Amino acid sequence: MAAPAVSARGEAPLRIALMIECDGPGGAELMMLELAKELRARGHTVLPVGLSAGTGWLGARFVAAGFDPVSFELRRPLDLAAVRALTTILRDFRADVVHSHEFTMAIYGAAAAKRAKARHVITMHGGLYYAAAWRRRAALRWATRRSAALVGVSDATAGALQRILGIDKSRLYVVPNGIPLRTGVRAKLRSELGLAPGELLIVSVGNLYPVKGHAVLIDALAKLRERTGWRLAIAGRGEEEPRLRVQAATSGIGDRVHLLGFRDDVTDILAAADLFTMPSLSEGLPLALVEAMSFGLPVVVTGVGGVPEVVTDGVEGILVPPSDASALAAALGALLADAPRRQKMGDAARTRALRDYALSTMADRYERLYRGAAPAIG
Repeated sequence: MAAPAVSARGEAPLRIALMIECDGPGGAELMMLELAKELRARGHTVLPVGLSAGTGWLGARFVAAGFDPVSFELRRPLDLAAVRALTTILRDFRADVVHSHEFTMAIYGAAAAKRAKARHVITMHGGLYYAAAWRRRAALRWATRRSAALVGVSDATAGALQRILGIDKSRLYVVPNGIPLRTGVRAKLRSELGLAPGELLIVSVGNLYPVKGHAVLIDALAKLRERTGWRLAIAGRGEEEPRLRVQAATSGIGDRVHLLGFRDDVTDILAAADLFTMPSLSEGLPLALVEAMSFGLPVVVTGVGGVPEVVTDGVEGILVPPSDASALAAALGALLADAPRRQKMGDAARTRALRDYALSTMADRYERLYRGAAPAIG
């Protein structure tokens, strides 16, 4: 009999199905894509799995990266045919591990992984949409009991899971999202927007949904309209775009606010920036924030969810309360006026991001969970 293959880390490689219910673009989808690439580089075989109704954007990126994603049909909230179809996919793949991201895949993954005799791990990325309905809470508790581990991407997310679900701590873990080290071209967006050499660019990255707090950001910057030498660029798409354009125009800063829509060149956008802001009303552990920090950007962010676990107030940036335009304006104004402070905070932000939130560190922790060990933290 031939000897089993051995991964680059000296252990037998695994066959891992990575599953997510949504198509993106968003942080959870990007995290799963980068995790898949890192696991493959370590010698594992990875199968991306999604819902047939939503595999366009993310599915295309998996294909471009050399994966062969598959999907299954989900026709109703409780669909036994979907469980059977997913079980067949996992059996045909001969999955050792099924790693489900977010609520729907957590439920269907738990059911199908058990039938396919595979280890099941759930990651929740911070949204509390499952909490409002008792049926969803009961379903996620059921899935957790049938799984090897339930992961929150931050201490705050894990704490919310424990509080809302009332589950045993022994199956609950924290694995912060990780990022690959990337670079961008600073001149590209600055030239596109026609920025003067000394003009400062504030950047925010996030879908244009109310929970992301962009309306608060525009209110804050309206308070700084008498200050010259700054612009704002927001990368993201969503339902709030028309309202935000009107709000910026009526606030007298329409010519200084650039809604970029969906962009594939986020690295160039971050490279062009002098300051990053994220005014969210709710978050898990946002990848966009960590990646901005890895570019050496000082940050002004709301202290929600897992954000205070990433940013120490006054060190890597400034934390402000959510929905407080005055506090946000004061923090942005202070950094816009203080280049040495921006540099010092930006250096600290880069150090923190590369030390604690590397993609390799996240993959190490998930590998340990896949093999049945606790994910070492620190």
